[in-house]
Amino acid sequence: MASIMSQQRINNGSSTMVMEMQSRSEHHSQVSISDGHPIETQKVDSQDGGRGTATTIPNNGTVEAGNEPNDLGEAPAVEPPITAVPALQKWNSSRANIYKLLATFFSFVLMGANDAAYGPLIPYLETYYHISFTVVSLVFLSPLAGYAFAAVINNKIHLDLGQRGVSIIGPGCHLVAYIVLSVHPPYPVLVVIFILAGFGNGLMDAAWNAWVGNMADANEILGFLHGFYGLGATLSPLIATSMITKAGLPWYAFFYIMTGAAALELLVLLSAFWNETGRKFKEEHPRTSTGKEGGRIREALSSRVTWTIALFLLGYVGIEVALGGWIVTFMMRVRKVAPFPSGMTAVGFWLGITVGRVVLGFITGKIGEKLAITIYYGFCIVLELCFWLIPQYIVSAIAVAFLGFFLGPFFPAAIVAATKLLPVHLHVSAIGFAAAFGGGGAAILPFAVGAIAQAKGVQVLQPFILALLVVTLALWLSLPRIRKGEGHRS
Repeated sequence: MASIMSQQRINNGSSTMVMEMQSRSEHHSQVSISDGHPIETQKVDSQDGGRGTATTIPNNGTVEAGNEPNDLGEAPAVEPPITAVPALQKWNSSRANIYKLLATFFSFVLMGANDAAYGPLIPYLETYYHISFTVVSLVFLSPLAGYAFAAVINNKIHLDLGQRGVSIIGPGCHLVAYIVLSVHPPYPVLVVIFILAGFGNGLMDAAWNAWVGNMADANEILGFLHGFYGLGATLSPLIATSMITKAGLPWYAFFYIMTGAAALELLVLLSAFWNETGRKFKEEHPRTSTGKEGGRIREALSSRVTWTIALFLLGYVGIEVALGGWIVTFMMRVRKVAPFPSGMTAVGFWLGITVGRVVLGFITGKIGEKLAITIYYGFCIVLELCFWLIPQYIVSAIAVAFLGFFLGPFFPAAIVAATKLLPVHLHVSAIGFAAAFGGGGAAILPFAVGAIAQAKGVQVLQPFILALLVVTLALWLSLPRIRKGEGHRS
């Protein structure tokens, strides 16, 4: 019989394991592994002529010898459980990670430009197509179908195609939609093509939020990510308004720029995430990929936290896009302001969101997401009342800019809260669903404003926004307690 002798020595914090196997056939093999060396596997002859393996893993002392218990009756070591929580990756851990993050930043610039373009274009769409408030509001509603489909299929795309698939499908939808919009098709075609743009936005919104939300310092990084969304949303009305009012170009000329940006987005994202395949995603997220088809999304949807975050984001995004989308029309029709300064009010709102996400992102994590957002809500309600009740252009412009500033960190804070309240293996499914479902707020609620405005006038915007602030505050307060600095759940 073969005999096994195992000896472990501890020297200055590092461990060395020596395993010797000796047999009567005089065959001898020794494996010595030290800290920092790669895993090594060596074939060993046994007495009966069979072949066994001896494997050592540095740093953790795990040893697997063959497939059967050894002579001491010890069972082979098992792999780490799939419930283990991986260390959070850092955005600057490698050049590849930095490039990926910069690629998502650019993607969010385009997503923000897409969502903010509706507002300054609405008055000109009404005139060009000779349609009413309700009909023109369909451009807000139609992307809902795309967002809904993205919420359902997000997890499957990750499992089958990985982030590479997201990097092809999302920008591809943008590119096709903007090419069609550039040729100013009949209005029904325009409404349908916005579904495709909504699907692209929803898919990438879900994917990049889930990826960045699982990084170290997520509050700060998400603040920058959504800050770039705000940057795109700031530039979009500025460029569109200037092209139409100053250069005298038709509304669809704006989508020439968007087409070029979408083509660049496709190239940048594809080069950044080319190696992130579905197979790699399943290896890195074993629990996400186990179970029956659709099992993870069903498990995520059974959580009250998932639905609370999703409904909160639905309301928040509705506030953001309804206010940013209808503010130009409100200023022109109710405040009787000229077209260009009315457009600049929208620019101020989106600029406030951009700065708020970057600046307040550093404060939110320090005082805790639950308390910070509750405090910001107080400022938002006061500013909304000022915007509504003081009918002066300067007051309205300043109030709406600061309203955007305090609204800015809401979305990133909700994503961080989800990563802290939900198990790690549900992050892609739950956060992806909540982000895409919440994105539907950009469709439903601005459409509701337009439908009500058709009967009551666009002045209904202000009480509508105030009511949404109160409802979303109630949803936020209904979340379980989030301890400051609490890490991800296993």
